[in-house]
Amino acid sequence: MNANPQGLQPIDWVIIAIYAVLTILIGWYYGRQQTSAKEYFIGSGHMNPILIGVSLFATLLSTISYLAVPGEIIGKGPAQLSVFLILPVVFAVVSFCLLPIYMRQRVTSAYELLEERLGLSLRLLGASLFVILRLIWMSLLIYLASKAMTVMLGVDESKIPIIVCITGFIAVLYTSIGGLRAVVVTDLLQTVLLFSGAWLVIFGVTFDYGGIGWIPTSWDPNWDVQPLYSFDPRTRVSILGTLITVGTWYICTAGGDQTCVQRFMATKDAAAARRAYATQLIVSLLVTCTLCLVGFALLGYFKTHPELLPEGLSLKDDADKLFPHFIAYHLPAGVSGLVVSAMFAAAMSSVDSGINSITAVVTTDFLHRLDRAPKTEKGDIIFNKLLAFGIGGLVVIGSTFVGSVPGNMLEVTNKTVNLLVSPIFGLFFFALFVPFARPLGVWLGTLCGVITAVIIAFSGPIVTWLELDFDIPATTFGVEIQTTTDEVTGLTKHLAPDPISWQWVALSSLIVDLVVGTVVSWLMPRSGKSS
Repeated sequence: MNANPQGLQPIDWVIIAIYAVLTILIGWYYGRQQTSAKEYFIGSGHMNPILIGVSLFATLLSTISYLAVPGEIIGKGPAQLSVFLILPVVFAVVSFCLLPIYMRQRVTSAYELLEERLGLSLRLLGASLFVILRLIWMSLLIYLASKAMTVMLGVDESKIPIIVCITGFIAVLYTSIGGLRAVVVTDLLQTVLLFSGAWLVIFGVTFDYGGIGWIPTSWDPNWDVQPLYSFDPRTRVSILGTLITVGTWYICTAGGDQTCVQRFMATKDAAAARRAYATQLIVSLLVTCTLCLVGFALLGYFKTHPELLPEGLSLKDDADKLFPHFIAYHLPAGVSGLVVSAMFAAAMSSVDSGINSITAVVTTDFLHRLDRAPKTEKGDIIFNKLLAFGIGGLVVIGSTFVGSVPGNMLEVTNKTVNLLVSPIFGLFFFALFVPFARPLGVWLGTLCGVITAVIIAFSGPIVTWLELDFDIPATTFGVEIQTTTDEVTGLTKHLAPDPISWQWVALSSLIVDLVVGTVVSWLMPRSGKSS
């Protein structure tokens, strides 16, 4: 397979353009069929569970994940392959403990479930945390997707704002017009492209090798040590840590994220929702394994052809950039366009679902609940579409100002999404499973859970800040501060490794949240709920 120094060809751009136009047409088609706000948000509640499951998968797999898994495999190691061990446990917990309870309540917004048990203030808290989480997350993923696009185009990162605007505009347009039905159908198309794109890379490397000789048979020297378990919290990745992180995220997301609950509500009953969730986990497993194979293939390819590595990039330090570089410069013309479409499909599938879900939450939990919504059905639909477009515009604008979170793409993903995922789920846990829960206790538990997540996710920068501003020795935290000199400014930069791995963000936050909320609620006088 020869390198293509020119990158994307005209045929690639034609394919990308066709995909973009097709998604907008889908949004326009389904937008014409809407007769109510319920149809706009949950597709009238009788959508195909298999289609919903695929949509749920596409929603939760962003471009960051699409690029991060191969990058993690190339630069760090294959611990991600262990995720299949925890998925049966996740399915059992969500399908038989959460879904039967949730599906008895036919709601548009998941946070309606909180008010009956914990009062209006906790409903608004849950809705607000969700909106904040999705706005930050969507802004970050569009930014990183656009940053990857600069690698494929071979242009300077100063062009990121332009790419952000184009990508975001397309996703915002078909989502605001078409509602959930358009989102679900385009998610199916995006999943097919995503899956196909990854396999095109694998087939390309296999053809170059003349077989599957790129599959590693021993631990590669390029990888980190990834033990089965470790009692040292600084261990970046362990198998046990991976299982805990993945399991906690899946359960908390299914039980507290509006993007998931909204899709469950779009099915007929608990059995249909269970089939949808099983579909999501199966597709997720297949794609994760495929992306791991992509990582193995690219590692083997660039180790066999080190001369094809771009100048200044290394397998260890720049692993996240190798997948987008390979897409643009090492695949045949036309094939590159399909894979680029798949990459942006992953971004759009997260953005479209996020926009639709945020619109549902803002409309249901704030405007309707506080009696500020339009009074007619037609006016409600028009307002929801305009609101969706406005939220999308806010995400696009925010993306142009988003920097990077410390770590590679996998760390960025986990540090970002896990800041609020566990605290949001904690609200539902108290509402549905803790009969003596009190609003004040839940508020304090949530606050402590969020603080815990932030401290662990950004423990490295926090240690650096303490050492620089307060002269607290880094060794106090068991961390050795490293120093480098910036070639541009000549200033010394202090870089501290995280004293607590990002793999413990979600679980630690959830434990602190539940313990504090439970203890405070138990100690409070038994009285009626308050809002």
